[in-house]
Amino acid sequence: MTREPAAAESGPGHGDDPAGPGWVLGVDSGGSGLRVALAPAGDLTCPGTAVSREPVRTGAAGIDAGHLLEQMLPMARELLARVGDRGPGVPRLSAVAVGAAGMATLGDGLRAELPGALAAELGVRRLALAADGVTAYAGALGQRPGAVVAAGTGMIALGTDLTSWHRADGWGHLLGDCGGGAWIGRAGLDAAMRAHDGRRGGSAALLALAEERFGPAAGLPARIYPRTDRPAVLASFAPDVARAALDDSVAAGILRVAAGHIAEAAAAVCPAGDGSEVALTGGLFKMGEPLLAPLRAELAEQLPYAEAASATGDPLHGALVLAAALAVDGLRLPCDGHLLHVPEEAADR
Repeated sequence: MTREPAAAESGPGHGDDPAGPGWVLGVDSGGSGLRVALAPAGDLTCPGTAVSREPVRTGAAGIDAGHLLEQMLPMARELLARVGDRGPGVPRLSAVAVGAAGMATLGDGLRAELPGALAAELGVRRLALAADGVTAYAGALGQRPGAVVAAGTGMIALGTDLTSWHRADGWGHLLGDCGGGAWIGRAGLDAAMRAHDGRRGGSAALLALAEERFGPAAGLPARIYPRTDRPAVLASFAPDVARAALDDSVAAGILRVAAGHIAEAAAAVCPAGDGSEVALTGGLFKMGEPLLAPLRAELAEQLPYAEAASATGDPLHGALVLAAALAVDGLRLPCDGHLLHVPEEAADR
């Protein structure tokens, strides 16, 4: 495990107020590793951070709670020590929020083990355990009603009217994730192979880009099918589709269809009525106008009552938002057994 603490000027800079809500810890666990952030509960703008590039293990029993704690606890202690060096007194950790990919379906071990472990190791009893879609939502919209689309390799939409959660897609590259990076990449490679075969719907431009990235087209199945990271491999071709879309009608058409799928998912979860907001978050949207232009048109058509909002922050920021709300008994996002779980002891405090 390698830790990458934030530079000194970007860490927390406020002394702990014994009468205030203290400090809060946010954790974001995903496929690229583990990130931990510490900030004063009343000011989340400049957190101290630490990073591990080692993803938390997932096995037959779900997400490995022991492995998560093995990485998270040293980073949390390091951040707390850094705060303690800046002023008198011992920093008081008021609340922790952990967001993890797979929490909804694979988080039983975390829900069973983390409350006791964090109380024993960090002295904190206010705890929220959230799916990464929930921390993406909180990072983007805070605790306001609306919908958030989180798209990268996959694609999921999550919405709430602050009484319950509604989810659309996020079912993986074989059953869904329609419009996500793997979906776009696969559609682009399909068009490339059609051009290679001489079938209708092919794109010579995408064929050239596919061979530039992966090698001769005839060898693509042997290079892609055996890979255990097939979704990521497929998604790696999505930026090439966006590049080709500037001049190629087939590539542009793929992105129009992707935009339609993304807007459909947002419409399925967004609460009806004035005041709802829709935000987009995730690496997929860095592809820029080739995707964003048709997506804006689709959202305007399918969600005319919702206001487009810029995402305030990422899922790690969202974890801090949840922890800060929990620290002052101000959590408004709906809790349930899987997407957002607050242990009874934490809820009662």
